[in-house]
Amino acid sequence: MKALVYGVPPERFEVPDDADPLVGNLARTPTALREIPDPVLLRGDWVITRPRLTGICGSDSKQILLDFGAGDADNAMSAFCSFPQVMGHEVVADVVKLGPAARGLEVGQRVVLNPWLSCGPRGIETLCPACEDGDYSLCFSFTDGEIKAGIHTGVSADVTGGYAELMPAHDSMLFPVPDSIPDEQAVFADPFSVSLHAITRHPPPRSGRVLVYGAGSLGLCAVAILRALYPEVAVGVIARFPAQAQLAAQFGATKVVAHEPRSAVIEELSGWGGGRLRQPLLGLPMAHPGAVDVVYDTVGKPETLEVAVRLLTARGTLVKAGVHAPGRWEWSPLYFKEISWVGSNAFGIEEVDGRRRHAIEHYLELVLDRGIDLRPMLTHTFRLEQWRDAFLAIADQGRRGAVKVAIDQR
Repeated sequence: MKALVYGVPPERFEVPDDADPLVGNLARTPTALREIPDPVLLRGDWVITRPRLTGICGSDSKQILLDFGAGDADNAMSAFCSFPQVMGHEVVADVVKLGPAARGLEVGQRVVLNPWLSCGPRGIETLCPACEDGDYSLCFSFTDGEIKAGIHTGVSADVTGGYAELMPAHDSMLFPVPDSIPDEQAVFADPFSVSLHAITRHPPPRSGRVLVYGAGSLGLCAVAILRALYPEVAVGVIARFPAQAQLAAQFGATKVVAHEPRSAVIEELSGWGGGRLRQPLLGLPMAHPGAVDVVYDTVGKPETLEVAVRLLTARGTLVKAGVHAPGRWEWSPLYFKEISWVGSNAFGIEEVDGRRRHAIEHYLELVLDRGIDLRPMLTHTFRLEQWRDAFLAIADQGRRGAVKVAIDQR
């Protein structure tokens, strides 16, 4: 089958000398379209699928565009992956082959992927405590069993992802998609679930004020979730690009501001929330009392964290859902205002309106019952052989207006 493989010698690609650094990185990324063996059934309860539409996740684009930052060489997560990889874990697919022990699926069925390679998919019979609780992204067994190390589809050398003509999956990793939900809506199940986890595990106070930092897929999904589940909460959004800002407003944000200059961001959002600004000898001002109860940071850069803690109210919550390289940031407001700084990692079994179900099941139900429609986020699609054009659209998203980019193999 054809597959986009990461961890191989780069394909020759010419870029202008004055190209944007991310565009230039496409000339040296260790990524190439290759012919590789078709996937096999890793265990009897696995199946083979044919991807229809695969969203490009922010972590995938950072990896292929070499955009994790210079300070990321000692990233602890390298212990949980194996190479070479075929990435792509935001996948809508058709089931084409069933293993002899696979249950609950039929050939020809349209499904969406839950990518976590936790105890069940690895064939580990005694589930770890995290999997027992439905916290599959915290599984203890990501390097165990007969499957090579990897936290999810696309980062294990054994479990190729959706940037390929075929993709294996355990029967528990696939959720049937209702006929009334089109592929262009189903493809957002993964990023929606990531933001659902962040918000429902760290909910805003009723009639509170929250800030979503970043208006890519995770940020825009967060706005949609807040509007659907917490309609009385005021939602501010910091957007980098005009196309993102437009969608944030369309999805129901109360206030949308540009991402820089950061001093102006703090001043405007402090005024929006009724905070009181204090100017230090050097650096950014701080709102005290603060203006925001919860910040959902979908970017995770030092400069976004600095702004967040300056805007938060005393004993507010900073939820870090974005992934980026580490770096110094001025964090004295973190302790001074007794802010809770918490991480949010993907999704599993989540509670919505008192019901505990898998996050993807909640998503499909909310689409049907509450009319959530994320399709305007899907701005660009490309064929698999156009993979470089797809990542160029992301590298140049400010000019091209790209928000969510996907590989279309229908």
